[in-house]
Amino acid sequence: MDGLKRLNLAMQYIEDNLLKDIDYKELSGIAHCSEDHFRRMFSFLTGMPLSEYIRRRRLALAATILKSSNTRITDLALQLGYNSPDAFAKAFQNMHGIAPSQARKSEVILKAFPPMTFRLTIQGGNEMNYRIVEKESFVIAGIKKRIPLIYEGINPHMDSMWASLTMEDIMELKELSNVEPTGILCVSANFTEDRFLAEGDFLDQYIGVATTKAVPERWETLAIPAGTWAVFTVIGEFPKTLQDTWARVFAEWFPTSGYESTGGPEILWNESPDISKPDYKSELWIPIK
Repeated sequence: MDGLKRLNLAMQYIEDNLLKDIDYKELSGIAHCSEDHFRRMFSFLTGMPLSEYIRRRRLALAATILKSSNTRITDLALQLGYNSPDAFAKAFQNMHGIAPSQARKSEVILKAFPPMTFRLTIQGGNEMNYRIVEKESFVIAGIKKRIPLIYEGINPHMDSMWASLTMEDIMELKELSNVEPTGILCVSANFTEDRFLAEGDFLDQYIGVATTKAVPERWETLAIPAGTWAVFTVIGEFPKTLQDTWARVFAEWFPTSGYESTGGPEILWNESPDISKPDYKSELWIPIK
């Protein structure tokens, strides 16, 4: 069974269970991947988090049910998974602009949100240079901060992290670096649900190095288990080319590669602090299985 058919079977499962509890493990099993990977791939393919898609589909269905039946609002709220009629009413108001009790009136305007299906379109066609690397366990050592995602352009929160490092800090970290990828790295970990979709999602950001040496206590550490990595070479305008490649990895490479993301930390290696070069080189390291 091909990947496209599996994705559409997963979408049909959502439709069949909008008025029930959706079992996300069963959903991702239909798509033949882990729940974490399905959520992330769905986000890059559709432009919205999986939870947001399900929420909108349920609220669109709610409008249809209220318009065409005598179902009680309280009963419908419970069927759709809301803890109270008030919570349902607030969500319905936010989407449709009216209270559920008004949905049965004539000439009210309601918003449709049709179900999604996936079909083959011509995309890609641009080369992506990657290699598969097996690595033993290592540690990221450096500074850490919980920061919001900025989906396009320079992230000022990252800039402030860089500014907090002195030249002495950088030299000390470089002395610790003893495994690939070498040098100063940016590492993203512990993403929020439906990661890397909406700006404002949070993640743990590290600036540090990969090492197997003993790490002084003043540095934050992140243990990385042994595993397999897909390493993508990125050359072009920074950060646009990097961000475009990151999206293409999940929207184009993963669905056809036979691999999936483990959900672990992702590593960015940059060739130098000078990001003004039009052919700036980076490497994006993504843990896979």
